[in-house]
Amino acid sequence: MNFRVVAIVLTAALASLLEIIDTSIVNVAIPTMMGNIGATLDEISWVTTGYMIANSIILPIAAWLGTRLGRKKYFTGAIIAFTIASFMCGIAPNLYFLVVFRILQGLAGGALLPTSQTLIQESFPPEQAGLAMAVFGMSVMVGPALGPTLGGYLTDNFGWRSIFNVNVPVGIFATVMSWLYVEDATFKRKNADKKSGIDWTGLGLLSLGVGCFQYVLERGQAEGWFDSRAVTTCLILAVVGISSFIYWELKIENPIMNLRLFKSNILRSGTMLMFALGIMVYSLTFAIPIFVANVLPQMSATKTGNLFMPGSIVTALFMFPVGMLLQKVSAKPLVLIGLALGEVSVLYMSRLTAQAGPGDILLPLIVRGVALAFLFIPINQMVLGAFQGEELGQVSGMQNFFRQMGGSIGIASLDTLLTRYGAQNYNDLLSRVNALNPTAYHDFIQSGTSAASQMTNHVGFWSPQSYAAKAMYGRISSQVFVLSFSQLCWTIIVIFALGLIPLYLIKPQKIGGPIVDVH
Repeated sequence: MNFRVVAIVLTAALASLLEIIDTSIVNVAIPTMMGNIGATLDEISWVTTGYMIANSIILPIAAWLGTRLGRKKYFTGAIIAFTIASFMCGIAPNLYFLVVFRILQGLAGGALLPTSQTLIQESFPPEQAGLAMAVFGMSVMVGPALGPTLGGYLTDNFGWRSIFNVNVPVGIFATVMSWLYVEDATFKRKNADKKSGIDWTGLGLLSLGVGCFQYVLERGQAEGWFDSRAVTTCLILAVVGISSFIYWELKIENPIMNLRLFKSNILRSGTMLMFALGIMVYSLTFAIPIFVANVLPQMSATKTGNLFMPGSIVTALFMFPVGMLLQKVSAKPLVLIGLALGEVSVLYMSRLTAQAGPGDILLPLIVRGVALAFLFIPINQMVLGAFQGEELGQVSGMQNFFRQMGGSIGIASLDTLLTRYGAQNYNDLLSRVNALNPTAYHDFIQSGTSAASQMTNHVGFWSPQSYAAKAMYGRISSQVFVLSFSQLCWTIIVIFALGLIPLYLIKPQKIGGPIVDVH
């Protein structure tokens, strides 16, 4: 492997890591940003929502844009735009300024991930495709866990603006490396001899459909889903926009997103597997901090983020062994191992109790880390190994898009389910906590007696009965959350188990010959 290949791989890995980390790094800084900027929780949420909407629109068409503009100019320009947007976010004087440049950051970031994956994939010969995915997987799989940890540390020690400013030196370095070593694709674009205009209709329908759908996922729970006119309207527009986009793209000769590729069994099945992987990665990254906040409220945001680090390190350590193993073993058995390990980790989490400590949470996250290595590399190798040239860039964008969609849908669904499970479990437990229940009555009397013995330590309007009632309410609330979290884990187990269907259906192909330059 020569120096140019190493430089390209390093540049692509840094660019993808920048984009992935920025998807989650902001979350832990939200409370600090609210106080500093003077925004409500509903207003500040647009810092995340705007980024995700813009990112989702660009992801599936990144390959088309790269082909149109030239890979070197497009990739380097996207890094420059991302870096400038990060700097502007870091100096934002108010909320509107911050949201505008977060949207620009999302648009630029959407180009980085699929282009980086394509660059890394083409840098390795076909027999080392597993190693290529190991390099890319280290940034993609470690990023979601590194984001909250890094964000918590920077916010606690340097303020919330530092989570954006840290991108600037890395972005400048990646820009220089990209301009020096990334080259334009050498393959001949299909229908290149024919003059074709920009598919503005397809671009508009995609922006409408995906943008509105991402808004529904991001804001649905906060606005009460169908009780909100905005959410209902956006859902209707999303259905119309996506349906019209599919019809239009299959009709025209030069689409911005080649949906005809889904005729391939590998792409259909691989996309479903990547969708399930997105649910597993992002839903647990969403659920675990909520569990910690309820069961271990004494843990800070930084300490909560640190719980994910051992699992991320394990993922990184297993990436290269799994990549090397792919050179000797079929990908399907490795994916099956990953699915099994993922189910075991979530099953363990479903058994967590209100007395769980950090160590109890750490173990399943480490098992999950091993599972991610056995899932991400083989799935991508099976899918991307079946395509070459211009199609490889398209497929890379689709894979990243559906992984992100899986995460967004998973988080939105689990957030709603957690609320509904909580309401149902609270009513079920409350019906059993009354004076006719000997255990509940005994606990109430015991709490009141204990409180009465400490009356001299309290000042104000206070009574043993009110103390006992509040203590019992706290215990009920804790049990309600644990029960709801367990049900949530079982929901994830069932959804993730459905990944066995596309795994059974997928038929990997062996591609010979060198991989030509793409995207």
